[in-house]
Amino acid sequence: MRTMGKYIVKRILLMFLTMFIIMTICFILIKMLPLPAVREMGRDVNLILAKREAMGYNKPLLVQYFLLLKNVFLHWDWGVGEQMYEALNVWDVLVQKLPYTVLVNLYSILLAIPLGLVFGIYAALKKNRWQDHVVSTLVVVFISVPSYVYAFIVQYLFCYKLGWFPLTIESLESTAFFSGRMLVSMMPAILSLGFGVIAGLTRYTRAELSEVLTSEFMLLARTKGLTKAQATSRHALRNAMVVILPMIIGEFIGILGGSLIIEKIFAIPGVGSLYVSAVNVRDYNFFMALTVFYTFIGLASSIVIDISYGIIDPRIRMGSKK
Repeated sequence: MRTMGKYIVKRILLMFLTMFIIMTICFILIKMLPLPAVREMGRDVNLILAKREAMGYNKPLLVQYFLLLKNVFLHWDWGVGEQMYEALNVWDVLVQKLPYTVLVNLYSILLAIPLGLVFGIYAALKKNRWQDHVVSTLVVVFISVPSYVYAFIVQYLFCYKLGWFPLTIESLESTAFFSGRMLVSMMPAILSLGFGVIAGLTRYTRAELSEVLTSEFMLLARTKGLTKAQATSRHALRNAMVVILPMIIGEFIGILGGSLIIEKIFAIPGVGSLYVSAVNVRDYNFFMALTVFYTFIGLASSIVIDISYGIIDPRIRMGSKK
């Protein structure tokens, strides 16, 4: 337990160090880009220039970075929007849009995990038969195709031709967040996100379970009188889940990451589409806040996955030298 505690502390410290390095690199790179044009119809140019002066845009990069870190660590102030959501607090806008991203990704994971496990187990039990070949071929196809291609297919087939789902999701003003109407409107995005997760989990489950089914202890279990179904459910699945469960846990932890392109295609007002817009218009404050947000989610997911190995299987000692 003491070794595990040291390992966790070490990983957390490395996580913050990595976040600091990524944040620094992104800040320097985005600041090296030219400022967007300010002479746009309906906008006060002098007001915008004065605001940029107050935000320290004319100061050296290191001074600007120090001011950013100072505001974030002392006041949790990520600034206000400049190119979009002008004068609105960046963090407030992010929190407002976060539920859309969480909901669409949560639904896709809840759909993908049981289907991926079922298909993977079925393919492993039918290994080297025609059923296994069909499942494996479909897995390769679905993994190879990007999610945005599925988005266009789903939009054309289910939304345009069949008319089962709307092209864009419902707004919170028109329907409740966890209502059936909201679920139906999000279904095209859920399907587009879920195909890749189902294929990946199917391949992973099939590979791990196939290896366990050919282990010597499975032969021993069969010689003791257990049927194939009993040996598979009591022994094979339990051992295979030691590797599969951390992957599932990582999917749940990483749901806040969202899908940048899918949210943009289906006009989901979530964090992902906000990030894409921030990059396009070069809104520095939104870009930095969302970069740190996505970086934190990715690093935290990897830490939770590593720690879960030791929790699921006590025989694994994370951080031990022996």
